[in-house]
Amino acid sequence: MTTTIKIVNPNIEYPSSDGEPLAESYLHLYAILTTLEVIKQYLAGRQATVLADQFLYYAQGFPKLRVAPDVMVIFDVPPGGRDSYKVWEEGQVPQVVFEMTSQGTQKQDQEQKKNLYEQLGILEYWLFDPKGEWIEEKLKGYRLEGETYQLITDGITQPLGLRVAVEGEFLGFYRLDRGEKLLTPTELAEQLQQERQRADRLAEYLRSLGVDPESLS
Repeated sequence: MTTTIKIVNPNIEYPSSDGEPLAESYLHLYAILTTLEVIKQYLAGRQATVLADQFLYYAQGFPKLRVAPDVMVIFDVPPGGRDSYKVWEEGQVPQVVFEMTSQGTQKQDQEQKKNLYEQLGILEYWLFDPKGEWIEEKLKGYRLEGETYQLITDGITQPLGLRVAVEGEFLGFYRLDRGEKLLTPTELAEQLQQERQRADRLAEYLRSLGVDPESLS
């Protein structure tokens, strides 16, 4: 019996950009960046990475076989950014993908990408329509059961251990173990500002009582 060994050309290039814009509108861009930052913060310190609008190459030797998920979460890989993600190098496919969809990308998102992600074995596929152009409730998720996607009805992303909710024009994420919301960078900044204001008011009150706040630290 003769065994054929296929040799992949090591000089094949896998571009990191196609020159296309990151998102078609400010709302879509804001939803992408907010989702990226919230999940990155949540997974900090874990063997996982979160990438946004970067090429996912899924067939070695075929650089045209690629897709650029708006946000993808991959577990059991070193944390940190990549210029692109090659499945055969990393040894893992994404576990969760979020696409910020619109009327213009509906067919591609609902058919082509859904079929591809299903075939790749991506556990969950979420579609968020921030303008509500074709998804009335704005959010629709699919979970892989066997080899096919089934509609998610519990609002939970199982690989992340989070509940996903529509909050206006972006997504909110809530921990299942404690129920608390994962704050966006804007919300974190607002919380910090409020804490500083409370600390300043307390310091002023202590001074009014003749107490030096520094002496209590």
